[in-house]
This record gives sequence, C-alpha cells and structure tokens, in this order.
Amino acid sequence: MQKQDVLDCHERIIPYIHHTPVLTSRLIDKEIGTSVYFKCENFQRAGAYKIRGATNAILQLTDAQRKNGVVTHSSGNFAQAVSLAAKNLDIKAHIVMPSSAPEVKKIGVKEYDGIIYECAPTLEARQAMADKIGKDTGASFLHPSNDKNVIIGQGTAALELLKQIPDINAIFCPVGGGGLIAGSAIAAKHFGTNCAILGGEPFEADDAYRSLKSGKIEGNNSVNTIADGLKTTLGDNNFPIIKEHVKKIVRVTEEEIVLAMRLVWERMKIIIEPSSAVTVAALKREVSENPQKYSGGKVGIVISGGNVDLNNLPF
Repeated sequence: MQKQDVLDCHERIIPYIHHTPVLTSRLIDKEIGTSVYFKCENFQRAGAYKIRGATNAILQLTDAQRKNGVVTHSSGNFAQAVSLAAKNLDIKAHIVMPSSAPEVKKIGVKEYDGIIYECAPTLEARQAMADKIGKDTGASFLHPSNDKNVIIGQGTAALELLKQIPDINAIFCPVGGGGLIAGSAIAAKHFGTNCAILGGEPFEADDAYRSLKSGKIEGNNSVNTIADGLKTTLGDNNFPIIKEHVKKIVRVTEEEIVLAMRLVWERMKIIIEPSSAVTVAALKREVSENPQKYSGGKVGIVISGGNVDLNNLPF
C-alpha cells in the first residue's frame, strides 16, 4: 500500500464523506498532561469513520459486481457505513448483525435501507451467514477490517489529521478488527514526520495486545466490554501492518472507559461512543505512566464514532 494509493483513495471518496474537524480542549489537555487533538469522526456520515473504507471498497467493485450488491457482517458502525455507501451508489446491501448489536445501530442500518440478517453473537456465526448470503445472492463480501480497500479507506482519517496538524508526534486509535489502526499506520508512514501509532484496547477484549506479544493472531475467550465496536479480532491482511508499524497497544479497564467517555461529553460537549472513549482512556494511562515522554508533545486521537444508545448510558 503505497503513498499514491492513499492519495487516490482519498480523492475517490471525497464526494461521499465529510472532512471532519479537529477539536481541542484546554481542560482535557491539563487533565491528561499533553496537548490532545481530537479528529472527530463522530461527526462523519453514518456517525463513524467507517464510511471511508466502505465507500472505497464499493467504488472498487466492477459494474457487474455492483449489480449483485454487497454483504458484510458488523456489530453496528460498519453495518451502517456499508448501508449508506451502498445507498449512495444505488446498490443493495445485505447486513449480518449479531443479536446483541445495539438497537440504535440496527435502526441506523434500516434507515439507510440495509437488509438486516440477525445471527448468534459469534464471529463464526457472522461469517457463516455472510458466506451463505453471498452464495445465494452473488453479493460481494466486504470484510469490516481485513479488506485492503477498506484498510486504505479507513487510513484517510489519519491522512486528514496529519494535514490538519502536521507536527503531531503520535496518533492513538481504538483497536477492534484492526482496519483503522492499520490504515492509520500506513498514512503515518507516508505522510507523518516521526509520528508514532499507538492503539487502545479494553482489558476485556485485548486480543491485539496479546497478538503483538505472541507474534500471531490471538482470539478472545470472552468479550465482556462496554466497547461493543472492539469485540472483533485482527485479520491476516492488517496484522502484518500492525506488527511492523504500531508501537504499542495500551489496555484500559471498563471503569477507565466510562470515565473517559464522560470526560469528553462533559468537557467538550460532544457525543462519543465507548469504543472511542477507549483511546482517550489509553492516552490518559500512557501519559500518566510516561509523563516526561509526552510533556510538550502533540497527540492525535481518532474519535472513531458517536453512535450511542441514549437510553442505555453507562453514567
């Protein structure tokens, strides 16, 4: 994935996405202990960064493939992104969602005319149903985080951040399936100046942390975390990128996630979902453990989404 691939992707998807702002908060800077720049993908179309990768992947399909539609599996944000991207391009979207997916995200899929198929809340069940739908309909499968076109698309959020804040020292991303952090690593490699990429992950779903330690893709025995968007595991396309370019994965507790989420809601007056709050919590923990390293620095955080069930807040 070369520099021009990222630029071409960004140019391709520009008509279909928002160029999201970077926000700051002096109060949060003081509380965390470094200058923080929030790339607000919670303001993105469909409420999350994933419209970037979904749009790029669909635009890469042939006309014949588009006629048969697309199929994916997702707990919510990629489901909404594919539904909207498909609607924008007038093609059908088949969406496999676990029965445990938040209701607010199911509603979003329906509003974008996605066709929902519910399944058991396991990766195996999700993939099996998506495979069957693809076989029955001829729809092209789009993996939420392991498709190369999706990975490049997700990386355009970091590309924009690096253009908006050129002298940024590090970027923190939440880690679920690995598409965002892998894409961000590619963008930082080509467009950053000594910009480190770090990930945030719940202790309750720390497969990426363990994968970097062992050198192979690890799974999760349980995923009892409020960060519903981070319950998936890494893939064979994004893991090599993560191994080579991601400096560190910082794990956080459920309590830290909730406190970080509330901090941003209260101080910045913006809505972020728990998966986004993981990165805020991870940065706070990392700076507290290495204060001198981050003193006087500039750190970017990709606020990955803002799709929250307002009837089920954790605070």
